[in-house]
Amino acid sequence: MMALLAACALSACGSSSTSSSASASSNAAASASSSTTATTASTTSTPQKLGPEGIPLEAGAALAPASTTTPGATVDGVECAPIEQLAYHIHSHLQVYADGQPRTLPGAIGLLGPVAQQTAYGPFYGAQQCYYWLHTHTSDGIIHIESPTARIYTLGNFFDEWRQPLSRTQVASVKGKVTAYLNGKAWTKDPRTIPLLPHGVIQLDVGTPTVPPKPVSFAGTNL
Repeated sequence: MMALLAACALSACGSSSTSSSASASSNAAASASSSTTATTASTTSTPQKLGPEGIPLEAGAALAPASTTTPGATVDGVECAPIEQLAYHIHSHLQVYADGQPRTLPGAIGLLGPVAQQTAYGPFYGAQQCYYWLHTHTSDGIIHIESPTARIYTLGNFFDEWRQPLSRTQVASVKGKVTAYLNGKAWTKDPRTIPLLPHGVIQLDVGTPTVPPKPVSFAGTNL
């Protein structure tokens, strides 16, 4: 199992199906709004160490336990499969701030029977039972979208699968007014409708002060 996870970390779990992702997401990308009116925080962030996927690990307390997914249930049409589905394989990033402070999206969301391989960059999780099509392997904020068919999934689908609330006033365990960004632009609609796009960078600021949208680089990764 550990050998399989190591191979996953270096190959399949870091590759993307660019042709299907481009066609499935072209229309959704136009939905990101460019207006922003939130009060911002002028905080200096300490660079986080790189995780197993080449993306910095997130700081702060976990938003919620990774284990709240209901075993075996199909959620919003998202199933739990015994192996990862790579026909449509893309990655989005989610960072959440609560009152200006970072919170962590934990690894192993959507993995039933999670097992961790310890790497020099932190734990990397695989599943002994099954993989939901939307899942995380480590605490770097990367959401893996691994589906048997091309489809635009949303942040709401991911939180539904995780069995955590997401609304304009709550993100998992954190409550307050939610200011959302997609790829650096303000998202003025319901945060549940934010599409999970190839290399999409999603930021949710809960409460005040808010943090200006921060970029995430996928350069040098296999994501």
